[in-house]
Amino acid sequence: MRTSPRDALAGGGQGATGARIVRSTLAGRIGMGTLLVGAVVLATMPGWAAPSVLRAWVVVLGLLSLASMWNLLAGFGGMVSIGQQAFVGIGAYSLLVLADDRGINPFLAVPLAGVVAALVSLPVAVFVFRLRGGYFAVGTWVIAETVALVVLNNQSLGAGNGRSLRSVGAYSIESRQHLTFWLALVIGVGAVLVVVLVLRTRLGLALQAVRDDEHGARALGVDVVRARLIVWVLAAGWTGMTGALIYLSLLRVQPEAAFSVQWTAFMIFIVIIGGVGNPAGPIIGTAVFYVVRDQLQDEGSWALIVLGAVAMAMAVFAPQGITGLLDRVRPVQLFPIRRSLWRGSTDISRGRRWRGPGLEGPPPDETAPS
Repeated sequence: MRTSPRDALAGGGQGATGARIVRSTLAGRIGMGTLLVGAVVLATMPGWAAPSVLRAWVVVLGLLSLASMWNLLAGFGGMVSIGQQAFVGIGAYSLLVLADDRGINPFLAVPLAGVVAALVSLPVAVFVFRLRGGYFAVGTWVIAETVALVVLNNQSLGAGNGRSLRSVGAYSIESRQHLTFWLALVIGVGAVLVVVLVLRTRLGLALQAVRDDEHGARALGVDVVRARLIVWVLAAGWTGMTGALIYLSLLRVQPEAAFSVQWTAFMIFIVIIGGVGNPAGPIIGTAVFYVVRDQLQDEGSWALIVLGAVAMAMAVFAPQGITGLLDRVRPVQLFPIRRSLWRGSTDISRGRRWRGPGLEGPPPDETAPS
């Protein structure tokens, strides 16, 4: 009777090594638990926090969402796009059309705007997926500029003057602020969870294999186009939804701002500072980015200059960002996405670990990376 590789790893069959794949660890469970508990605590903020604090958190959660999606796209998928502002703008203008022109509830229009951005990303993928490396990056930027020009010359969308979001006038200021904050919390925390869930699937493995060696992944049977397309559409849709959220808070959309390349610049700065290819990177990077920008908000363009200098310094001296520096002190993965092969066995029925003759390695919950 033949033994499958999976049975062999699990310890079944003759000649089994007793090796097994470990993904859930104590550090990973703590990280996920902290994220969820933090989300619950934040959800109570409308009951006790000042409106200015709520507005600040909407900005923070929006930046976290944008950075997480760019990290999924570039850090894990190897698709370095500098044109993600296209989907921010598409989401913002979709919100206007759906809420003001079509009469849809503005808060329901936010996720629908994400669907519109995801649909628009499909024909865009037909063009940009033919490009590689720097050509891909430049191609996405060209697409973003093209979309911005189309909107800029569309009188029904306000052309160069933009438009204000009128439909939220049906809500009181307090209700609008609270609903916007809760929506931002769902989108921001949801972005992190979506990245973690994707990376725990076969799609996540395929995506990282394509990033590391596209030809090798293709030779092993990975459907490269399918893996890239799913992540591209997911990132575009979530970015569009986040763009709608941001302009739901700002209440006015102008093409120069909505399609500004600074949105993608912010994403790149945050991910580089926090750590590329690490789900925790955008969280740390967003905190650093917001604090620096808040402290330098009266300095005009100097804020961007300082942020750019910090990002370049991190890229040169700490390519893995702050999370990489922390890993040098103590390697801990805060989210359970990494698969590790351990020589040992677990009694699942009793929840006990044992190490027999010739088997070695500490229990995964003690030192294994997540």
